Amino acid sequence: MSNRRIAHALVVAVLIASAACTGDGTIDRTSVDVQATGARSRTDTTVDLLGAGATFPYPLYSRWFNQFSQDSGVRINYLSIGSGDGISSLIADSVDFGATDVPMSDAEVARVPGARVLHVPMVLGAVAITYNVTGLTRPLRLSADVLAAIFMGELRTWDDEQLVALNPDQSLPPDSIRVVHRADPSGTSFIFSDYLSTINEPWQRGPGRGRAIAWPIGTAGRGNEGVAAQVKQTQGAIGYVEGSYARHNRLPVARVQNAAGAFIAPSAFEIAAAAVSVLDDIDEPVELRASIVNAPGRQAYPIASFSWLLVVPATLSDLQAQQMLRFLDWALTDGERTARELGYEPLPTIVAEGVLASVRAQLRAPRTNR
Repeated sequence: MSNRRIAHALVVAVLIASAACTGDGTIDRTSVDVQATGARSRTDTTVDLLGAGATFPYPLYSRWFNQFSQDSGVRINYLSIGSGDGISSLIADSVDFGATDVPMSDAEVARVPGARVLHVPMVLGAVAITYNVTGLTRPLRLSADVLAAIFMGELRTWDDEQLVALNPDQSLPPDSIRVVHRADPSGTSFIFSDYLSTINEPWQRGPGRGRAIAWPIGTAGRGNEGVAAQVKQTQGAIGYVEGSYARHNRLPVARVQNAAGAFIAPSAFEIAAAAVSVLDDIDEPVELRASIVNAPGRQAYPIASFSWLLVVPATLSDLQAQQMLRFLDWALTDGERTARELGYEPLPTIVAEGVLASVRAQLRAPRTNR
């Protein structure tokens, strides 16, 4: 899909979502039905499904749903309105599925009709640390504790002894460190702060984890574009962006120390390695929302995460559950090539097989038609 076509699709989705959202950010299903698909019926044999949520995977979901419709005849509509509003719409039972880059909290899950939500990992994402530091001849090396100190304003110059210790073969300048962070709530901020909270106790006690953080220091940029622009134009700057955005825009990215002590780049194999290394810990459906930051593998990139579809078995009819399962089977197998073409990192085969085995058991159980 060209950048122009993706942009056009995003504009259409925003226009539909604007008309379809209620005052509290949830979806007005009737309005969406008329504008996006015409009249819907939960007993229609074609089984239209309506979803809403995260913006990060929207270009991929748009392509997937179109391809799946051509193959299966099942119409799936998706509104790119953000993870938070997608979760709110799921809680309000105004959509058939949600999508998020941030796992739902226990309190949010408890508010969902049926009080059981399947977090279905669909693709992998990562946060890359980008910077603007003169005189470097190779990528910067950083640890979690140093990153936490930088973003808390405790480490102020690039020639600080902690940075020199991590980069002994580099000539680090005495420039001031200029922190750049997100101005808007985002899944990227959640993943980054989740990583810092997992590793660094002062960060956990202080700013903590969340989509919106009370940053102790720094300049704010809106979206990946805003952060990248601020870093590019500011000598001594450091910030964080979504990993695929950094790759596509050829931004300099740091090698971040992982749980095994290795310094790892946010490249495709290393992001996938993070998911593979935690597969053995995913035994129950609720654990599919598990964090994969600071994964234990030697080659695992430590600031990685899943992007999830959110499915509530209790609110789907038998036929809808079958169609959802058909889509998930298709997306996590046949859809892999499309994911790579659009710059996303698909789940490794072993992870996809484990996810599908867990989801099949949940969606094949009999349920009440609505």
